[in-house]
Amino acid sequence: MTSQRTLNRLFTLHSWAGIVTGLLMFIVCFSGAVVVFKNEIDLWANPSLAQLPRSQKPASLDTVLAQLHTRYPSATVETIALPDAVNPSYFAFVRERGAPANTRTKVALRSDTGTVVGPVDSQLGQYLRMLHVFLFFGPRWIVGFLGVAMLVLIATGIVIHRKILAELFTQRWGRSFRVVMSDLHKSAGIWGLGFHILIAATGAWMGLAPLFEQGYQYITTPAAMTASKPARKAEASEPVPMQSLDALYATAQQAVPGLEARYVSLRRWGSSTAEVGFTGNLRDHLASTARVDIHAATGVPKKVHDPRTAGFWSLVNGLMEPLHFGDFGGLALKWLYFFLGMTPAFLSISGTLIWLDARQQRRREAEATQATAGGIAAAG
Repeated sequence: MTSQRTLNRLFTLHSWAGIVTGLLMFIVCFSGAVVVFKNEIDLWANPSLAQLPRSQKPASLDTVLAQLHTRYPSATVETIALPDAVNPSYFAFVRERGAPANTRTKVALRSDTGTVVGPVDSQLGQYLRMLHVFLFFGPRWIVGFLGVAMLVLIATGIVIHRKILAELFTQRWGRSFRVVMSDLHKSAGIWGLGFHILIAATGAWMGLAPLFEQGYQYITTPAAMTASKPARKAEASEPVPMQSLDALYATAQQAVPGLEARYVSLRRWGSSTAEVGFTGNLRDHLASTARVDIHAATGVPKKVHDPRTAGFWSLVNGLMEPLHFGDFGGLALKWLYFFLGMTPAFLSISGTLIWLDARQQRRREAEATQATAGGIAAAG
């Protein structure tokens, strides 16, 4: 049985954790609820792309790359995104010569012929994802700590509101503003409890796991290995023949059976050190972190990551993003994630309003007490 003193301390922790993180929590939760429709939003913001034909047999990667090099002869092709269940087109990110390091152009291509359509007018969906994952410019661990804060709020809320079943259906509409908001706050938190735990845990994992991994590697790696590596030798001015991009994809699928690449990243294409990375999902599996890096000149795999065989924690890591964003169950699951994802945003608002109303009530009571004491003193 939890003592009243402990409950009061937990209530204070719950209140201040919500107040301190309230604004950021609202931004992250609201943007996260909307960003489940990232691809649909990008199509809505670019209506011409939605009209492009969907091909049952998309153009080859070699055709797509050749079209990009023809249209942008002086640009560097960095990434190619393959068509999926929502987007009917290929997309590519190209960097023009002389452009700033952080400036890339997103280009759309027809999936049936690989013909370049042109630059994408709007990346609204991607901006929303950047807001949710990085708060635009912040490191991802900030959002990870918000996930931990959300877990703290959930844990303290469960202990504070012990009569969960009774509060599921408690809503006193005719009472004061604070009572009404408090009932809404509790019922929304309870009805979405399982989803909130899932979102908070997966968000905390994705935000903080890389931080702990880097710290662990720094501690366990000998100092001699962390010394600066010698500079890469200058690449030959003569271009080096590259393997077929489609053949390289076939090699990646042999290395990781069932690989369905979503992105193809090209690094130093045309040089002797060129590499191609194929990243994507696994057929009939939820994990989304499969990746194969291949030497583009020789066609020899350099690094293979199959979460099914890379160990327990690697498999857990591969499950985090699909579980967090709900992009594995079609449109119906996205709508479910959207509506449930809105509840943490509401909880951050309602919790703040309850706290502000309570402060205002205490101020009024203190003023009334002082006025009463003053009246008594004057009468005496």
